[in-house]
Amino acid sequence: MTWSQWLAQQAVRRDDAGLRRSLTPRGPRDGLIDLAGNDYLGLSQDPAVIAAAAAAAQHWGAGAGASRLVTGTLDLHVDLERALAAYTGQPAALVTGSGYAANLAVVTALADRECLIVSDAHIHASLVDAARLSRAEIAVIPHSDVAACRRALEGANGRRALVLAESIYSVLGDEGPLVDLAQVCQEFGALLIVDEAHGLGVHGPGVVQRLGLAGHPNLVVTLTLSKSLGSQGGAVLGPPELIDHLVNTARPFIFDTALAPAAAGAALAALGVLRDRPDLPALARSRVEDLAGQLGVPAPAGAVVSVPMPSPQAAVAAHAAARAQGIAVGCFRPPSVPDGISRLRITVSAGVPDQDWARAVTVLVGIAKDHA
Repeated sequence: MTWSQWLAQQAVRRDDAGLRRSLTPRGPRDGLIDLAGNDYLGLSQDPAVIAAAAAAAQHWGAGAGASRLVTGTLDLHVDLERALAAYTGQPAALVTGSGYAANLAVVTALADRECLIVSDAHIHASLVDAARLSRAEIAVIPHSDVAACRRALEGANGRRALVLAESIYSVLGDEGPLVDLAQVCQEFGALLIVDEAHGLGVHGPGVVQRLGLAGHPNLVVTLTLSKSLGSQGGAVLGPPELIDHLVNTARPFIFDTALAPAAAGAALAALGVLRDRPDLPALARSRVEDLAGQLGVPAPAGAVVSVPMPSPQAAVAAHAAARAQGIAVGCFRPPSVPDGISRLRITVSAGVPDQDWARAVTVLVGIAKDHA
């Protein structure tokens, strides 16, 4: 079989399963109410954030020009790292090119063939890939099962161990049992890595900080700048000795060009807006509860409301129906969903005007009924 034949065969299989995906370009103003992206607080369109991005590009140039260990570390990166650490209550931070890169960096720099990785079944693909790249032994445990985590760590037999979890899981929107996991990790000397991608901003400084776990000796945080902060990039937060280790050993950090100045400037400004406007997270959470209640689904801990669909085809049809009425929503189908259930993925945003939000809720409630 030639490569062309194989690719054609794979395309047919995706079509038959209702799993074909395609890219849909958009303009800056396409007339749709955006409930599909991850701009949870609307900060990507905040005038102060946009102005900061433009000012950083004017001052530093379009790109950082090199990797962080060459000439790519700017004063702007250091300012952002200090601001992130201060806001989240962490000792230190290291900014990376994306949240994906942050997860790859921390896991592959800490784990090797002599290490055990205990992985929640619902962790993000970036953590899954990081665990595989580390070449460590991997124990996948049922979602948020603390007892299973304990059993896995008991089998580590003195090896270094990492536990991978999220503060808020993106598909089901549930909050991980971080306090219990941190306690188990401390008991066994394991390190808990918590991805705060969907917690930062929606819960102010994040779920880790809210639970009093910031600075915990057995806990490291990763996050993205591309969701609540409305920019791009990622970060790892933890003790200074961890940051030093990453700078010296993490290949996704060492060999990647530094975060562009515009993205760093925007994220720094977004942090300032977030500090000054606690009403934004409160509005996002209020809208989550309202929408979930009207759709008859459990209110998530994060800003994404998932509406189960009976099939991938039904999810695609509901997605198209929403778009036809001016509402952009996400559409999750296998393999993007860990439990194999197709869903509409509705992002609640504090940045949507009240009138648009009210119309979107009415439309989505009707669509959910029609495609149930």
